[in-house]
Parts: sequence; C-alpha cells; structure tokens
Amino acid sequence: MSTEIELKLRLDAKNARKLAGQPLLAGLATERQRLLNTYYDTPDLALRQRRVALRFRQKGKDWLLTVKSAEPASGGLAVRNEWEAKATPGQFDFAHVDAPELKDFLDAARPRLEPIFTTDFRRQIWQVSFGESLIELALDRGHIASGDRREHICEIELELVSGRIADIFGLTRNLQKHLQLVPAIASKAERGYQLCRDEAPQPFKAKPPPLAASMTPVEAFRAIALTCLEHFQRNEPGLQDGGQVEFVHQARVALRRLRSAIKLFAPALPPEFVKAYDATWKTLAGALGEARNWDVFLGETLPPIQAHFPDHRDLKRLRAAARQRARRARRAIARLLALREYPRLVVEFTAAVYALSDALPLPLEQFANERLAQHARRARKLAKKHASLNAADRHRMRIAFKKLRYASEFLAPLLPAKRLAPALAALGRLQDELGLINDHVTAEALIKEVLPRHAPGPLHGWMVGRHALLVEQLPAALAEWLKQRSAY
Repeated sequence: MSTEIELKLRLDAKNARKLAGQPLLAGLATERQRLLNTYYDTPDLALRQRRVALRFRQKGKDWLLTVKSAEPASGGLAVRNEWEAKATPGQFDFAHVDAPELKDFLDAARPRLEPIFTTDFRRQIWQVSFGESLIELALDRGHIASGDRREHICEIELELVSGRIADIFGLTRNLQKHLQLVPAIASKAERGYQLCRDEAPQPFKAKPPPLAASMTPVEAFRAIALTCLEHFQRNEPGLQDGGQVEFVHQARVALRRLRSAIKLFAPALPPEFVKAYDATWKTLAGALGEARNWDVFLGETLPPIQAHFPDHRDLKRLRAAARQRARRARRAIARLLALREYPRLVVEFTAAVYALSDALPLPLEQFANERLAQHARRARKLAKKHASLNAADRHRMRIAFKKLRYASEFLAPLLPAKRLAPALAALGRLQDELGLINDHVTAEALIKEVLPRHAPGPLHGWMVGRHALLVEQLPAALAEWLKQRSAY
C-alpha cells in the first residue's frame, strides 16, 4: 500500500496552454502519456457506497489494477490509500491489497463487477524540486465518458513524491501568481459516477468531523476546519449556478461552523491565525447571509403575510423588490467566488491549517470540557434573565446558543452520548424558536428597507402581534434546555 498526497486544481484551456511556459518548469524534462481507464463497480454501486475506486488503467503497453480509498478532500488536498499492481484486463486479482477487510470486501464483490465509466486523457508530467520536496506536476486534458454522456477534463495534479506537504502549497501559490487555478475536491472517479448516474450537484450537508480522544486540540481543530471547508466547497457549484436556495443555506452554515470552530479553538491557536482567518472569511459569510435573509423572507416569512392580507396593495411590490434583492445578493456571491483572491484564500487557509503546531499541552477531552462549559455558562446566564432581554440581547443569546450547538456537534465524539443527545435535542428546539424570532425581526427590517414610507396599519399590527406571540413561546424552550445542566 502507498499513501497518495495530492492537490488537484482546475484550470481552463487558456491557462493550460500557459502552464509549460512558467519559470518553475523552464528547462525541466517532461514526460507525456495517454492514460485510458475503465472504472468498475457492482450494479448497486457497492464500491461507491464504501468510498472505494477500482480501475484498470492502460499505461503504454502495461495494464495496472488500482484500488483507492476515496477519502474526502479539502482545499483541493486529498490524502488517499492506494494499491496498484500490474494486471491482465478483466482479471480481478486483489492479492496486492494488504488491508484484510477491504480485500475481503473486494473478493466478495468480484462476481458482480462491471464497467461503469471510462476516462481518457493525455498527461504531461514534470518532476519539480520545490523547497525541501520533490513534487510531480501533471497536467491532464481529456474526457470522462459513460454511455453517450461526456465531461471535459482539464486539471493539474500535484503529488508529493517526497518531502513536506507545505511545499505542495508553496508550489501552488507560486503558480497562482501567473495562472488562474482553482482548488478542486472531486476526483475523476467521483465525477465519473455523477456522469454515469446523470446526477446534478446536490446541496451538501455538514458531516461529523473524525475526532478521537487521542488527538491534540490542534489536531482536532484541523479535522474540524477541513470538514467545514469541504462542506463549503461541495456547495460551490450551486453558488456559481444562480445561487440556489439550499446551496446558499448550506454554504452559509459551513462558514458559520468554520468561524465558530476558529473561535472555539482560539486558546490552542496562534492569535495571528485566529485574527486573520476569522476576518478573511467574514466578507463571503456576509454575502451569503444577505442572500439567505432574502431567501427566508421570500420562502417562509412572506407567504403567511400574503395569505393573511391577500388584497394588501404593497405586497406585490414587496415580493417583486425582494426577488430583485435576492438576485442581486446571489450575483454578489458569484462575483466573490470569481475573484482571483478566492482560490488563493482556499489554498492559503488549507496550508495554514496544515502548518499549525501544538502549543497548548492539554489533553483534548479536558480542553473540550472546559470550552463547552464556558460556552454553556455564557448561554445559561442570558437564558436565566430572558424576561428582561431586549431584541439586541435576544440576538446575542441566539448567537450564544448557536455557538454552543456547533461546539457540541464538533466535540460530540468525545462526550457521553446518553447525556449529550437530550441536550442537543433541547438545544435544537430552542434554536428553532430563537431562529423564528430572528427571522421575524429580520423581516421587519427588510420590509422597512423596501417600503420606507409604509405607514402603520393592519400589516404593522399583525407583525407586532406575531412577534409578541413568538417571544411568549420562548420561556418553555429555555426552561427545557436549562434542565440539561449535566450534559456540560
């Protein structure tokens, strides 16, 4: 078995043509190959479900049988286990797979294996010495095919042959000075499966980070931060393609979780890292928040208002203006993602996360318990005096509970499940109540923005009354959560 450490970058044909002329590659020998690959799976795609890729590759006169564990990638960087051996096409011999459980799984699947899709591309390779490392830079151009469907391939792969992960990022930064290179997390195999099933991109929800008690606080942060970054990057297609509602929502959640993780682990992180990256992600998070506010207003808040006031003369104008603002907010997101600074940010942040070293000699479980207790105390203090809170105070309380929920979800693998499950359930219900209140307050602000001359009347009275009703329902949810002290 070998471990493949690889950074994948998308580029267009114009930038691909400029690659060979880059100063770093001047005078280096280049190798050219044509690579034909056929990927196999069972009819029910059992390998895909297990995140395993299996292919036969024709490389010159040789055929290779390759098995890869398709681990998730963040910032374009993937660290995968790989087993490769010379083979005869169509003969599946997994003797070279030295992971017993995986080998047994593949042997059992062998009778049902069938071709799923193919990739056909030409590869140009340079061996680049950079920093303390040797890095293989490969430019791949060709296509993925499944039946009558095809998808273009134009990408760079930087594979660490020897040395340090940091040098892969250093080489990428050097190339990004001259070329528009965008970190990509979908492998050719993943794209092939989407093509063969004719799957459109789907909104991607947060996944639990792979934490273990043996980790240090910095290692835990790294796992959480990269999981949040993957969450955001997986939703990029829906942001660039018109900013679809659920993609915007999930991307916003991803950045909220990422910024919450930075604050949660701040005592274990360099102050300059915390300051730089909390602020750096803030602009994009703000654009997503603006779009999300209009989406909620149009999809959730405005319909009951229209149902209650079907003949209100201003509501048609309000809806049209809200749709226009929503479209404008989506265009703002797309513009931010199109800037050269965005892919550079992804690379810089991923590099910075990998470069972090432990400076806090504290066991992770102790760190987790202390930080959760601090978040819980802050939320509990606000909850106990909720009756005297004004709208701004309730907003702060909502943010405090949101941070507590994210922290609890991040650190869940380290906490007793029996105690945490009811606390998270109560926290979820409380967040729903606080979210409805916040959505209502936001809606009032949006209505004033769109209809600045709107005079008090039945609509105004209905909004005030609904706000009061939502606030009245809050104490019960707070009381239920306050019972969960033992979870923290």
